[in-house]
Amino acid sequence: MKKGTVYSIMTAISLFGVMAILSPGCSNENSVALNASTSEDVKTRSSSDVSYHEPQFVANELLVKFKPGVSTSVRDSALSHISGSIAEKILTHAMKRSGDKEGFLLVNTPKGVLNAIGLLKKLDAVEYAEPNYIYTTDAIPDDSYFANDSLWGMYGASTFPANQYGCNAATAWAAGHTGSSDVYVGIIDEGYMYTHEDLAANAGINPGEIPDNKIDDDGNGYVDDVYGWNFAGNNNKIFDASLDDHGTHVAGTIGAVGNNGKGVAGVCWSVKLLSGKFMGRKGGTTADAVKAIDYFTALKKAGLNIVATNNSWSGGDYSQALYDAIERANAAGILFIAAAGNNAWNCDKMPCYPASYTNSNIISVAAITSSGELPYYSNYGLTSVDIAAPGSGIISCVPQVIKGKTFSGYASSDGTSMAAPHVTGAVALYLSTHPGATASEIINAILSSAIPTALLSGKCVTGGRLNVGGF
Repeated sequence: MKKGTVYSIMTAISLFGVMAILSPGCSNENSVALNASTSEDVKTRSSSDVSYHEPQFVANELLVKFKPGVSTSVRDSALSHISGSIAEKILTHAMKRSGDKEGFLLVNTPKGVLNAIGLLKKLDAVEYAEPNYIYTTDAIPDDSYFANDSLWGMYGASTFPANQYGCNAATAWAAGHTGSSDVYVGIIDEGYMYTHEDLAANAGINPGEIPDNKIDDDGNGYVDDVYGWNFAGNNNKIFDASLDDHGTHVAGTIGAVGNNGKGVAGVCWSVKLLSGKFMGRKGGTTADAVKAIDYFTALKKAGLNIVATNNSWSGGDYSQALYDAIERANAAGILFIAAAGNNAWNCDKMPCYPASYTNSNIISVAAITSSGELPYYSNYGLTSVDIAAPGSGIISCVPQVIKGKTFSGYASSDGTSMAAPHVTGAVALYLSTHPGATASEIINAILSSAIPTALLSGKCVTGGRLNVGGF
């Protein structure tokens, strides 16, 4: 270990007019859209190759943290070595509460990023200098059609023998364990469609904020962050119908309302979802990921019962700034559920960030197919990936844009992006039935209840798959 009698909810999904739509884009989401009433195209995005590629980062930008007590003149002298100018000082509320009074700097430089970092690392005043890495979502295309057993990932051998490799959530539902509106989950991703017919009832609201009064009521540095915050755009607009299908799909797997006669059901039928949108058209950056993580840490410190964040994204290399942010969340008791990634890598040999960070609050999640196999794309690792969860042919919520109007839709997609939210939903469900459980207790419950699976042996810490009905 790297770290310390109701389930018939698919009545309203119709599989008429199923189609696979491919369109260009910079992130990697494609889906099979499910729509009973139209054959119009649904906006989706193109996939990225699963082969190895060098970590991507923002050109002419880097993150620089100076050692405590460094004077302004010494700092300016250091930045002069790279002709650097300060674009932003990042000092979040979570950093301040952890005792960090300086934060770090987002620096622009005309020099090449790696060259600039090499120059700064030679200076005693610099604690670290690193690229502003770019992250992308961990979903890949699914071009099959689904006419039967659409929510296979929610079932298991005891409730639906034909779909024995699901996460067994239906067993928990049948026992009356369907979640709690007192439990919050942060979605660090794209934004999500909080008005979706299957998500609206579970859309979380920041209780310290008064909507639309243009005042930062709770003093957390964000004005009118009612449903969360858009760190990519630096505003409170957490949903863009043209961009946010991946974040919406993730939200649906975690917490789509169950037993409501429509659409799909999330692992947790009752939960509160908040958005930490940090991805735009070109993916997301380290700087914005740090802000999003710290946003939820500060809300937890302010009294909101946030149990976990879902992180269905990957990319970049090791980042001290990101590690530190995850550790601040750890200190606040927030779990960090991370998709293992879709590169077909052994993460023991080639780290898969952020899933491979060693913070004790991380659960790293591989994907499993409905036949109990590790899919071709899923990353794995005997010591670095914890558990597998359903990640192939997963139907969930998406926005549908038809003739300029946005509707509630559903789509099927593959990837470890789809696996991680099954675990996040399980974490929320566990806390709903075990109020006051600590982060380590929740992790132990999730991992110790994993069902041993032959084709996962040697591929992850538990050698097994998620078992929501086992705790």
